[in-house]
Amino acid sequence: MSDPKSETDVPTFAVVGKVNMGKSSVLATLLEVDDDRVIRISPTPGETTRCQILPLEFDGQERIRFIDTPGFSRPIEAMREIQRMAGHSPPGLDAVKTFVEENKNSSEFDDECQLLAPLIDGAGLLYIIDPSKPLRDEFIAEMEILRWTGRRRMAVLNAKGDASDHERAWKDRLGSYFNLVRTFNAHHARFDERRRLLKSLLEIDEEHAGVIESTIRFIDDEWRQRREESAEVVVDVLEKVMLLREFRILDEHDLEVEHRRERVKDEMVTAYYQRVTTIVKQGVDCLLKIYRHHLVQVDWEEFGFENIDLEAAETWSKWGLSRSQLALAGGAAGAAAGVAVDVGTGGLTHGAGTLVGSIAGAAAAFFKGNELPDLKVDIRGGVKLQSGEGRKWELGPPKNENFPWIVLDRLLVTFREIQNRAHGRRDPQLLSGGEGMVKRMDAEQRRTLGKWLNSCSQGEPDRGMEPDVYRLCVATLEEVEQGEEVKQGE
Repeated sequence: MSDPKSETDVPTFAVVGKVNMGKSSVLATLLEVDDDRVIRISPTPGETTRCQILPLEFDGQERIRFIDTPGFSRPIEAMREIQRMAGHSPPGLDAVKTFVEENKNSSEFDDECQLLAPLIDGAGLLYIIDPSKPLRDEFIAEMEILRWTGRRRMAVLNAKGDASDHERAWKDRLGSYFNLVRTFNAHHARFDERRRLLKSLLEIDEEHAGVIESTIRFIDDEWRQRREESAEVVVDVLEKVMLLREFRILDEHDLEVEHRRERVKDEMVTAYYQRVTTIVKQGVDCLLKIYRHHLVQVDWEEFGFENIDLEAAETWSKWGLSRSQLALAGGAAGAAAGVAVDVGTGGLTHGAGTLVGSIAGAAAAFFKGNELPDLKVDIRGGVKLQSGEGRKWELGPPKNENFPWIVLDRLLVTFREIQNRAHGRRDPQLLSGGEGMVKRMDAEQRRTLGKWLNSCSQGEPDRGMEPDVYRLCVATLEEVEQGEEVKQGE
C-alpha cells in the first residue's frame, strides 16, 4: 500500500466549472460536509471567489486533495487571449502558463487565472456541468481551455433531476474533450454512487493509483464501522426502552382517594413516555453524528411517544408489526402479561402465568382479525409493598406487544432517511417518518428479536442472544444502505 508522505505524493484534483454549476455541492457530498462554514453552497452566482483546498483525510493524514475553484467568468475572451498568445501554433500548456503569468495581477481574468493555476501545477481535473442548461459557446470555450492544459480530466454531469433535453448534446460533446464522463447527482447521491465517483479518479491519475485504491479501502472500512456502530445504537436503545421503569411512592391517603390515584397514574404515564422519547432521541442523535449530518431535524411531535396512541389503527398500519406477525414472533406480549400475573401473585403460579400468557397473547393477536387488540398501558407489577410507610407503583414497559417494534421502526426509518440524505443539500430536512420497515423483516428475524425483546421486558436481557441480535441489526442496516427491499415476512 502506498501512503502519502509529502504534498507531491497526494493526488490532487481541481474542481472546475462555470459559476453556479454545482462544484461545491459535488464536493460537499463527496467529502460528507453539510456545514457552510467549511464548504459554502449558495444559489448566488460567484459564491466561490478563491480556491479552497478540501482534503479527504483518514487518521489525520491527507489522502486525496480537492481544490474548489472559482468558476469561469469570461471564458470566450480568455480563450481568444490564449490563442493570441500561442500565435500560429496550436495552443497548449505553455500558452496557458503565459496567459496566467501575464494576467495574475489583473482583475480582467482573475477567476480564470485562479482556476488554471492548480492545473498548471499538475492537478487532475474534474469539470462540473449542469446538463439542464443548453450547450452554449461559452461552455465550448471553457472546454477548449481545459483541453489545452493537457491534464487528465473527467467531466461530471451534476444531474439535479430527470434527464433533460440537453443531456444528450452535452454527452456527445464532452466525449471529445475529456478522458472520462460520469453522471452524479450531488443532491441525492448515496454511498455507492459517491464511492463509484471516487474510484473513477483512478482513470485520470494512474500515477497515484496505489494511494487512491488504499483510500477506497479506508472508505469501505469506515463505512462498515459506521454500520456496526449504528447497530450498537439500535440494540442499546431497544434494551434501555424495554428496561425502563417509572416509579412513584404513594402514601395511604393517596391510595384511598380515587382521583389522586388516577392523577398519579397519568403523571407516571406521561413521565414514562417522555423518558422513552429522550432515549430514542439520544439514539437518533448518535446516528446523525455517525453519518456527519447536522441539518436533519426530527419532528418529535410525530416521532416522539408522549402523544402516541398505541391502539389507533393508523399506528398499527404505519408502524411496527401486524397482529399476525406479532403472533408468529412468539407471543412476546402475552409472555410479558404472564410475568405481571406472576409478580402480582407473589410467584405462587410458579411460572404458569408466563406460559399461559404467551399462548394466550399470541392467540389473541392472531384471532382478533380487524378488531384492534386491547393495548392500554397498564401499571406492570401492580402495587408492591415498600418497607416503611407507603406503597411503590411501578410502570413499564407497556403491555402493548407492538411497542418495541414501533421503537425499532423509528430507528430504522431514521437510518433510511440518513442514507438518502446527500451532504450537498443545504435545506434543513424535517424527518417525520414515512412507511415503517419492520413489517418487511422475515419471520426468523422477528422470532429472534421477539424472544430477546421479551427477555428485556422482564428486566433480564438474554445476554447469550445479544451477538445474534447484533448481527441481525447489522444485516438489516446493510439492506437499508443498499436500498434493497427487506424480504416481506410471512
